[in-house]
Amino acid sequence: MDPIPTLTVSGSGQDRVAPDEAHVRLGVVAQAPTARAVQDQVNRTANAVLEAVRKLGIPAEDIQTSGLSLSPLYSQVVSKAGDNQPPRITGYQANNTVTIRVGDLAKTGPVIDAGLGAGANSLEGVDFGLRNDEAARAQALADAARTARAKAETLAKALGVRLGEILEIAEGGVSITPPPTPRYGMARMEAASLAPTPVSAGQVGVEASVTLRYRIAQ
Repeated sequence: MDPIPTLTVSGSGQDRVAPDEAHVRLGVVAQAPTARAVQDQVNRTANAVLEAVRKLGIPAEDIQTSGLSLSPLYSQVVSKAGDNQPPRITGYQANNTVTIRVGDLAKTGPVIDAGLGAGANSLEGVDFGLRNDEAARAQALADAARTARAKAETLAKALGVRLGEILEIAEGGVSITPPPTPRYGMARMEAASLAPTPVSAGQVGVEASVTLRYRIAQ
């Protein structure tokens, strides 16, 4: 039996929507001569940061510790003879990073400012996203299906053939592209006296692809 003549096409679609949540990553970095001293310093400052953020109405379940570290600091000792001696520990550095989910985007800048004002000295970034992306996913998939169908109709017309029924529909996946993430790095300790931090959320891109396989009618 002769194989069934078919036409396979792919289409992509995209929906762009405003994000409805932000994730702010604030950190506290400190150095001290002993591990206990630096850890105590970081813990006290981190607790102050958490308290400042909670005062803005951020619930406890939206605040998560996302990074903890404690590491020694070394220095290279050179003897009078000029040869290198084994490195020796001269102190310790500790880091405590918290990630705060902000459901009210208007509070994103105030959360950053409150954290810096309470002693955070590292702002590692702000990510924007969607709590519920079902509507955007559906729109992107619908656009991808329409694009694929339009391609098939254009090809069929150009080739002088007639499309039959759809034999196969395959979803190629849906991807979400957040706005570019601003990078802030280390912040000044006197940040509480600075101007309020402006934060622009931009838009989230939701992309989908669909592949259709048609029978070519005889």
